[in-house]
Amino acid sequence: MATEYKLKWKLRTLTDNAVTALAILATLLVVTPLLWIFGYLIYRGASSLNLAFFTQIPKPVGETGGGMANAILGSGIILLLASSIGVPIGIGGGIFLAEFGRGTKLANAVRFTADVLNGVPSIVMGLAAYSLVVIPQGHFSAFAGGVALGIMMIPTVCRTTEEMLLMVPHAVREAALGLGVPNWRSVLSITVKTASPGIITGCMLAFARVAGETAPLLFTALGNQFWSASLNQPIAALPLQIYVYALSPYDDWHRLAWGGALVLIALIVLAVSLVRWVTSRGVLKGTS
Repeated sequence: MATEYKLKWKLRTLTDNAVTALAILATLLVVTPLLWIFGYLIYRGASSLNLAFFTQIPKPVGETGGGMANAILGSGIILLLASSIGVPIGIGGGIFLAEFGRGTKLANAVRFTADVLNGVPSIVMGLAAYSLVVIPQGHFSAFAGGVALGIMMIPTVCRTTEEMLLMVPHAVREAALGLGVPNWRSVLSITVKTASPGIITGCMLAFARVAGETAPLLFTALGNQFWSASLNQPIAALPLQIYVYALSPYDDWHRLAWGGALVLIALIVLAVSLVRWVTSRGVLKGTS
């Protein structure tokens, strides 16, 4: 019996170590490409980052130097507009699916639509925004770009919000209703607040997804070589500028394209890290 017990114990230990090693290997396989890409961007793009890069607009063809200050500003404007469209609508849709429309035909239709929309290629989103916004306006604009990216954010935010709300224990809702709190107030003040860390994570995932999109902006924002902060005019954006510079035959533009790609990734990482730091400090935590 003692020998059999030792064999079983050794087998369990070996299995535990093997599974742990596989988990570590899987983690490395996921993280290594990200670290390699980020390291290569630093290698190719760090030399392009200087004061002019962040303060000047692109130079004319044939002249060296210049920067992408207008593209950084344009990306900020478009992403802010997209978030103001996609986040409220997505969170509202998720609240409806989880709290008010559970089991109804309308909720099933909304959920199916969100899942289908989440798989639509970004270039199709750009064409749709071109037809719905650019053609009626008669010109390209930052607003059209924000609409295209905002629509892309909606399904991710909606489905994430629904899943996070469904994870909140039903006893929390019953406790609020038992105290006489109206259902709508219970949902907004208790259920949503409890699930807020997960909802915010979903919003940041959607933000990170659309921040580097180029195809929708080709049909909507178009791009601009000059300063522009108007929502009703074509506007520059980092993905567009990187795309144009990467296809050019000029080495100096290629260098700036690598620098722009590095800045774009750094801004996304900074934004996501900042939000996660705020939530970890308890400012937006629901149950802490």
